Amino acid sequence: MGMVMAVSFTRYGRLYYLDPGPYSPKVGDKVLVPTDAGPEVAECVWAPQWVSDDIEGLPVCEGPAGEEHLTRDERNRRRRAEGRSIAKRLIRKHELPMKVIGVDYLDADNIFKIYFTAPHRVDFRALVRDLARNIKARVELRQVGPRDEARLQGGIGPCGRDLCCATFLKDFEPVSVRMAKEQDLPVNPLRIAGACGRLMCCLKYEHPLYIEAHERMPALGTRVDTPNGPGQVVGRNVPADTVTVRLNSGGRCACPSASVCSPRRQHDAMHNSDADGGAQSQP
Repeated sequence: MGMVMAVSFTRYGRLYYLDPGPYSPKVGDKVLVPTDAGPEVAECVWAPQWVSDDIEGLPVCEGPAGEEHLTRDERNRRRRAEGRSIAKRLIRKHELPMKVIGVDYLDADNIFKIYFTAPHRVDFRALVRDLARNIKARVELRQVGPRDEARLQGGIGPCGRDLCCATFLKDFEPVSVRMAKEQDLPVNPLRIAGACGRLMCCLKYEHPLYIEAHERMPALGTRVDTPNGPGQVVGRNVPADTVTVRLNSGGRCACPSASVCSPRRQHDAMHNSDADGGAQSQP
């Protein structure tokens, strides 16, 4: 159990969690966050509060941002905006199929890192030389994929909330169509794709729950007995823990999975009961 706070370097951007240390910033306050390039200014979006989870190893907040830090941060923001504008202009000049996604600037080393997407590998050696002359700094270009593009740009997902990758996800984990099938979701790219065009990361969140539930619940097509009579399983609702049964007498019913019993389960229950009884009867 300990104290934790959350900050963001851009409005509605990805959240970073910190140990507040001896400080108590309020929502909206500018604070200093330790990074590989030194302390950077970020906005507090979640005031320090106690949490029950194990939070050891979080970076420690370096205190409120002073006037000199805010001035440096604003200067770097203007420099990044200038670099993005120059990069877009020169990309058009060189007629390259590139799209600038993000720009980072390390003022200590005077280095621009420009992230871009392209439909294929691009020979940008002439562009880098032109950029370095115009920006008057060392330039590094890095090509990123569609998922990283969504993370850098941010946006709203099909659920109506900010993208997971742009807020709290640290790493991308593999997601497969099989996960959608096992959750009884329509295998329709328009229904299971995120803003990046790839399979939604959230398909992985509940997947272990569905695997566990499907091992416990009767399979589709199984003949079962229900409180309303015998029938055949035609549907399963994992969140509600119910199964839909087409009754032999006609019609359908939705029953809690615990109340549905298949002949196999009846046989196993009777067999196990006999085995237990026999074991207990031995001297």
